[in-house]
Amino acid sequence: MLKMKKQAISSFLILVLILFIGSTCPGVEAQSCKPSGRIKGRKPPPKKCNPVNQSECCKEGVFYQTFKCSPPVSHQTKATLTINSFEKGGDGGAPSECDNYRCLKNITIYGNGRKVNATVVDECDSTMGCDSDHDFQPPCPNHVVDASKAVWQNLGVPTHVGELDILWSDA
Repeated sequence: MLKMKKQAISSFLILVLILFIGSTCPGVEAQSCKPSGRIKGRKPPPKKCNPVNQSECCKEGVFYQTFKCSPPVSHQTKATLTINSFEKGGDGGAPSECDNYRCLKNITIYGNGRKVNATVVDECDSTMGCDSDHDFQPPCPNHVVDASKAVWQNLGVPTHVGELDILWSDA
């Protein structure tokens, strides 16, 4: 019983990064979200892109799509779960920063036959990337939920898997 209570409390307090910056676009649920542009990648300076947690570094000459909107959100929205450290100097470059629609609100993540409640602590930029402000990483895709190791543990999935198809919803 005590173990179940501890797991429920830790599941609720887990931090997560959700990568949908266009959530405040009016009418986004009624329309599909299509790329708004693209950024040409450039090679990061030596030791300037941190590939920990399987993070991608920009590649010179590769074009990366940008988005000013998010896909429609439903009671179970499809996404890809990835991992992030959420720390300054970690794979995101800067410490977590949250200033948009879902900040500090809870979401529920469904994956591997389990569900986890998590708090949104950061929103990734899907309009910019491949520069020092973004740790020389590409713009974020608009269908990704970046999560802490604790989320992965509570879903019973090893973090070395790298990506996991999930469903998520507002809690």
